Amino acid sequence: MFDRPASTWPQELAATARLAAPLVGANLLQMAVYSVDVVFISRLGQEQLAASSLSVALFGLLLWSMTSLVGAASPLIAAELGKRRHAVREVRRTVRMAGWLALLSGLFIMAVCMAGIPLMRLTGQEEAVIARARPFLHILMFAAIPSTFAMLQRTFVSTLGRAGIGTAVTLLALIVNTIGNYVFVFGHFGMPALGLEGSALSSVTTSLAMCAAYAVIIRRDRRFRRYRLMGNWWKPEAARFFELVRIGLPIAATVLAEAGLFSGAAFVMGRIGEAELAAHTVALQLVAIAFQVPYGVSQAATIRVGLAYGARDAAGIARAGWTGIVLGIGFMAVSAITILLAPLLLLRLYIDPDAPQNAAMVGFALQFMTIAAAFQLFDGAQAVGAGVLRGLQDTRVPMVYALFGYWAVGFSASLWLGLRTPLGGTGVWLGLMAGLVVVAALMLQRWGRRRKLALLPA
Repeated sequence: MFDRPASTWPQELAATARLAAPLVGANLLQMAVYSVDVVFISRLGQEQLAASSLSVALFGLLLWSMTSLVGAASPLIAAELGKRRHAVREVRRTVRMAGWLALLSGLFIMAVCMAGIPLMRLTGQEEAVIARARPFLHILMFAAIPSTFAMLQRTFVSTLGRAGIGTAVTLLALIVNTIGNYVFVFGHFGMPALGLEGSALSSVTTSLAMCAAYAVIIRRDRRFRRYRLMGNWWKPEAARFFELVRIGLPIAATVLAEAGLFSGAAFVMGRIGEAELAAHTVALQLVAIAFQVPYGVSQAATIRVGLAYGARDAAGIARAGWTGIVLGIGFMAVSAITILLAPLLLLRLYIDPDAPQNAAMVGFALQFMTIAAAFQLFDGAQAVGAGVLRGLQDTRVPMVYALFGYWAVGFSASLWLGLRTPLGGTGVWLGLMAGLVVVAALMLQRWGRRRKLALLPA
């Protein structure tokens, strides 16, 4: 059902690749789900795109961090399976308490979204854009709870070696979201044209479809069914709950720091200009697509390192970790070259770069993409570096690294260069690169010193 810790480097490479490939596929498909929204909304106009960008920046920031909190179940499940293959009871306890966290996390996201409009005003956004964002965000927030539960279900099936299920379910989500946007945004099949709000409604429908699909698969598959995940779902397991919180909160804070850096950059861009914000949105979408590969490798590395950690195999930990790091950085080198060689071709995925009304947006986007190509290697290194440390259940110090690198360095530099120098939006992206460089260096340094820091199992 899943690969045990490997005894050779080629075996580890094969095991990591088998696990990472469907995870990467699911992540890329998830980005395609988000990209569908951008494609449809961009045809409504620049103001609508800016409004959705601000809303999604807030909602996505919250959702990514809270699903990362719930995702703390992955290293715990992997460690239990590394100790003994048939850890049914322990896995069930972990998933049950992670389910409690998923519900609380979803409610938290909705509460913050209700206060999202005042937050936008505090950051100095244009009032016309805020007015467009209000109804969009207040519909989108209902996707929070089904999305957190879908991520928990995906974590469960992936850690048990069936990551391909996540790819299939996310492909279903892509189909549902494409149809939903087509029907609700422009009004087809007898539905009224809801515009921007229609895209939010499509996102809610898609999240419900994903959650339901995972539930049906887990219920019908005999290998998953034996875990009886819904058994005694009301019964608290205080020790396991707080173990998840202990590991998960630093992960959530780390993700919040990183995602917050990029979301914060969107708010800074909003103060610089509407064209800069639209260009930032498109360029960031392209960078985010590339990031899904090392992110999927990072998820696989967490599981692979976690299995070796549970088996108390120090050599296996080293093989799993370094294999993931090399795979992640290697892909990002290819991504950087692609961005440098074919930026206009990539932009055509979202906008028509030849259209006169897009001239300013395209000019800014090309500047941002040049900087993005430069920081691709560091983005891959920090992602997989954090993943291998999570496999060791080491999350608190990496959280400190992330807070320092992304905010004390990255956001401060973005804010100053973007608003206090003639660089404008380019300065914002230079600040993003500075934060990624610092965090990547710190994460890899800690992984390299894991034995001296007593991070290995006794």
